[in-house]
Amino acid sequence: MNAALRAVVRASIYYNVEVFGIFRGYEGMIEGDFQPLNVRSVANIIQRGGTILKSARSEEFKTTEGREQAYKHLKSNEIDGLIAIGGDGSFTGLHKLHEEYGLPCICVPGTIDNDIYGTDYTIGYDTATNTAVEAIDKIRDTALSHNRLFFIEVMGRNSGSIAVNSGIAGGAVSIIIPEVETSIDELVAKINQGVDKRKASSLVVVAEGSKMGSAMEIAEKVKEHTSYFEIKVTILGHLQRGGSPTYFDRVLASKMGVAAVEFIVDGKTDSMVGTVNGKMVCNKFDDVMHQKHAIDEEDLRIAKILSI
Repeated sequence: MNAALRAVVRASIYYNVEVFGIFRGYEGMIEGDFQPLNVRSVANIIQRGGTILKSARSEEFKTTEGREQAYKHLKSNEIDGLIAIGGDGSFTGLHKLHEEYGLPCICVPGTIDNDIYGTDYTIGYDTATNTAVEAIDKIRDTALSHNRLFFIEVMGRNSGSIAVNSGIAGGAVSIIIPEVETSIDELVAKINQGVDKRKASSLVVVAEGSKMGSAMEIAEKVKEHTSYFEIKVTILGHLQRGGSPTYFDRVLASKMGVAAVEFIVDGKTDSMVGTVNGKMVCNKFDDVMHQKHAIDEEDLRIAKILSI
């Protein structure tokens, strides 16, 4: 997010547009927590995780009165366009402002789940997946040394993107995701293939939103069917949400930030920046919010082939 913010500020200045930062998202908008930004304001932040503007959930912004108060602060600061970096909640809030007050708005997709329609990648996904792969590699060292079966839970409440790609990269024997139904019998059969081959270790990657339950719950069920491996569970949790962003995320965020400014300067509104086949595109809000970024079927096919 910091890389995107930096790009928005610098692109705005390049196009002679004054730019303000709103701290703590819509909560800060309601409270009038605004600050003018310049080149120095965003110096030395491209390598930092998180966001220097902070973020906060705002129940008040979901009300008509809350949005009216936010708009009053926008007008008093002479702000005539908004760029938000975030996910579904951020996009919905911006859409409401546009509907009610006609404010030009552009969204930049920032979520590690990579589940937003209209873009091949979202900001943060690559960094989170690389973090998961690094953790899986370290866990494999322990698994190999002690004849263990590890269940590793990664983030993905509604999307299995992190699980699928970290599972392929980490050599998982099975990948459990919300989008694909998997039974305990199927999972045990896959694990037992490794038992038959006298494998020294095995890894199963589980997305937190799995329909089979959490990694802990799945591990308990599997224990009832096999005693060959010592079974352990690791939940990566918010470890995946922090840290220095990868080069890919920095470049993606920079390109999206510049595109957001150029779109809003060109009069585009109520839209989201996306990247499709390496090109920046402008997606209308209705398209983004009423469709879902699907898991790549080819990724699932490859994962299945490699898990033998």
